[in-house]
Amino acid sequence: MNPYEPDQLPIENLDYKRLFSLVGDANAELARYDGLLQGITNAQIMLSPLTNEEAVLSSKIEGTQATVDEVLEQEAGLIKEGKKGEDIQEIINYRKALIQAREYLKERPINLSFIKQLHKILLDSVRGQDKTPGEFRQDQNWIGPYGSTIENATFVPPNPFQLVGHLERWQGYVESDDIDFLLQVAVVHAQFELIHPFKDGNGRIGRILIPLFLFQKKKLSQPMFYLSAYLEANCDEYYHHLNNISKNGDWNSWIAFFLRAITEQAKNNNQKVKAIMALYDEMKQRIHKTTHSQYTIHVLDALFDRPIFETTDFVNRSKINKKTAMALLKQLREANILIILKEGGGRRAAILCFPELLNIAEGKKIL
Repeated sequence: MNPYEPDQLPIENLDYKRLFSLVGDANAELARYDGLLQGITNAQIMLSPLTNEEAVLSSKIEGTQATVDEVLEQEAGLIKEGKKGEDIQEIINYRKALIQAREYLKERPINLSFIKQLHKILLDSVRGQDKTPGEFRQDQNWIGPYGSTIENATFVPPNPFQLVGHLERWQGYVESDDIDFLLQVAVVHAQFELIHPFKDGNGRIGRILIPLFLFQKKKLSQPMFYLSAYLEANCDEYYHHLNNISKNGDWNSWIAFFLRAITEQAKNNNQKVKAIMALYDEMKQRIHKTTHSQYTIHVLDALFDRPIFETTDFVNRSKINKKTAMALLKQLREANILIILKEGGGRRAAILCFPELLNIAEGKKIL
């Protein structure tokens, strides 16, 4: 099989009659979601459940097997060993890359140097660390079943000697303005996946780029729109449409799928954000009524930022003195706002959980 030769950008001969109604629906739903974002003063804290979910599900598409609560438990000190621990570290790296990308975009645009930095974070100390983290590939690779050769591969990415040229043209397209930004981000994501510039981690980097691009184009007020829940739930269709571009040049079906993904994910995100905001307001009242404390907001933000935690970590993050913080946690436990995952003993801190936030994030009951 010969290496894939990416199409020139922008894509010509698209079926705009077919796509524009989908573009309209996606734009409307995304605008509703961004309206909610603009009303949140501390979005990074309040929406950390969505960031955690994105890291878990985007990594799950690539084969990791861990849940949001397992990741939070690991960070709180309930250590998982072996394959589970490796999967969790990959997810933590993904979330770290997402968070650092937000800071980067405040001052600079998306470029190839930035993407290599993200890749280095993604593969730090995990499987794939031997695959030149932070560097574009210099070898010909291919995708296929285990043991397949380049002759019977399902996809052969572009020749590495032509890679830089393809990437520079891709970056030029990212910097330009196409007829619609949502249509454009569909092309940006797919073209990056098909160029396949790294030896490993291409899918995850490509999905991180979706909210970053929409933020850069001022389609979002915060780079916090995550698509992996839909893509993971429709994984076979996701890969089918990407493959159909390389095999048949079918950009229209891919873009139609991607726009439907944005529409449905925006609706889902709207529901979750409203539920998170409602819980935040409810807990503000419940915590104040329970504790009568001047530190209600400090407590609340610490719980939303990390709903499974060691008590010592809570003290550090909330910036409340230890004696007061421990008294507040005791009151919240007695009010059943917090539950114990692991009792403390000696010098070992207790591990507590704020289950109502995890219920929203994962759509299930915790304990």
